[in-house]
Amino acid sequence: MDLRKLRYFSVLAEEKHFGRAAQRLALSQPPLSLAIRQLEEEIGARLFDRTSRNVSLTAAGVALQREAQVLLRRTEETRALVKAVADGKEGRLRLGFVGSMLYRGLPRILETFQAASPDIDLSLQELNSTEQIEALHRDEIDLGFIHGRGAPKGLEGFRYHAEPFVACVPVGHPSARARMLRLARLKGDSFVLFARNVSPDYYQSIIATCLAAGFSPQVRHEVRHWLSVVSFVANGLGVALVPRSLKTANMAGAVFVPIPEATILSETWCVRKAGGPQRPALDTLIDAARA
Repeated sequence: MDLRKLRYFSVLAEEKHFGRAAQRLALSQPPLSLAIRQLEEEIGARLFDRTSRNVSLTAAGVALQREAQVLLRRTEETRALVKAVADGKEGRLRLGFVGSMLYRGLPRILETFQAASPDIDLSLQELNSTEQIEALHRDEIDLGFIHGRGAPKGLEGFRYHAEPFVACVPVGHPSARARMLRLARLKGDSFVLFARNVSPDYYQSIIATCLAAGFSPQVRHEVRHWLSVVSFVANGLGVALVPRSLKTANMAGAVFVPIPEATILSETWCVRKAGGPQRPALDTLIDAARA
């Protein structure tokens, strides 16, 4: 498949307007229209529905857009890898991580790895756990740090970190100055939770912990990152249960209080695709994480 036509298609799929797409691609509309028609003929499917005013993706176009993004990204990664080798570097590794890893030793891991492997080009992508699992299966990243209770199917790894949950409340909350907090005291508060679709395990664990304390939490907000949870709390939008290490984020307006009855742990796993080829640089990065 012609990568040039795929790039034209990808830009048009984003802009949904031939004029704007042609402007982004620095060409006139007729060559763009011709390239799209040729691509549709090659594939054997209509990719766009066109009217005098609108351009929209067909079902086939939506499917191609998703795959085209992957192909174009892999092409760019290959180009970068070849250039890195030409510049004297040995290769490239792609590392995925959840945002809370910034407070769980990721900077030290990177420092240790770069000292041991200065010729490896290391690129980082902040992704949630679900996105990392998909990216590992699609060979879009080489190693990931995810939230969970074990290595998902098709992946292998080890438990990198485990820590208890604590209560996170606004600075003006009645329990903000408590040395220890019984969960039942939060019964009447609105809760901010890590989104169910991003981490079903964490979501259910927190709900179960509250139920064990005698109440069902009033879930008012769901967000995609732990730092967003803390930010919502700091702005007075509710209370939350969060991993203890988030206290080091030093976010003004949020107070962290230990919970004696919280038995669940926040676990971070370091994972890679099972059965992948041996890569010394990747083993060095994993060793840095284990250390």
